[in-house]
Amino acid sequence: MPAPISSASEARRSGARIVALGIAAVVIILGVAAVVLFLTLPDANAFNARVEQIFIENDDLTGAAELRLLEILAQSGTAFSDVLSSYRMVIYVLLVFAASLLIAALVFLVSLVGLNRRMGEIERQGLQVSSLIVSRMDRVVLLNNMEFKLTDAALETLSVLAEARLDDDILTGAQIEGMISGRPAEDCDEAAGATRIKRLRDTLGNQMVSEMLVRNIARRGYVLSIDRDVIKMI
Repeated sequence: MPAPISSASEARRSGARIVALGIAAVVIILGVAAVVLFLTLPDANAFNARVEQIFIENDDLTGAAELRLLEILAQSGTAFSDVLSSYRMVIYVLLVFAASLLIAALVFLVSLVGLNRRMGEIERQGLQVSSLIVSRMDRVVLLNNMEFKLTDAALETLSVLAEARLDDDILTGAQIEGMISGRPAEDCDEAAGATRIKRLRDTLGNQMVSEMLVRNIARRGYVLSIDRDVIKMI
C-alpha cells in the first residue's frame, strides 16, 4: 500500500505545482498585455494640448467667432478625455474578467485531468472496497459506509453473490436463479440470472461502481470483485 499512497501524494503535489505555474503564467501574460495596451493608448489630454498649440501658433485668432470655436474645441477635448478615461476603466475590467476566466478554466482543466487519471487508476486496480455489509432485515447495503436501499430481489441477488464470494465460488446466471428461486440450476434459464444481475446493477445506480463491483467473467459466471474478508452478512 505505501506505493499507491506515495504515488497519489506525488500526483497531488504535481497538480498543485501545475496550477500554481499556470496561474502565474496567466497573470504575467495578462499583466504584460495590460501594460503594453495602456502605454500605447493616447494621452487623455492629447486633444486639448493639440487645440491649445493651434491657438498659440495662431495668435491672430482674437475674434468672437474664433474664441467661440476655441470653447467648442476645448469642450470636445474634455469630452474626449472623459471617454478615453472610461475606455481605460472598461479595458481594465475586461482584463481582470479575462484573467479570472482563464484561471478558472486552468483549475477546472487540471481537476478534470486529475479526475480522469484517478478514474484510470480505479479501472486498472478495480474498486477498492474496505467494507461491505448486507442487512437482509433492513434491506440495506453499506458499501464503504455508503448506504444503498435495495429492493428485495436486488438484495437477494447481492446476498447470493456475497455468500458465493465467501466460499470463493463463481456463479452462473442459472445457478443464481436457482439459489434464489429454490429450483435446481439445471431447470433455470441463464438469462433469468443475467436479468437479476442487471437489475442489481441498476438498483446500485452508479454504473462504474456496479460494473466493477459485480464482475462478469467470460464463460464462467458472476462474482463480487472484492476481498471476502470485508464482507459481513447480518
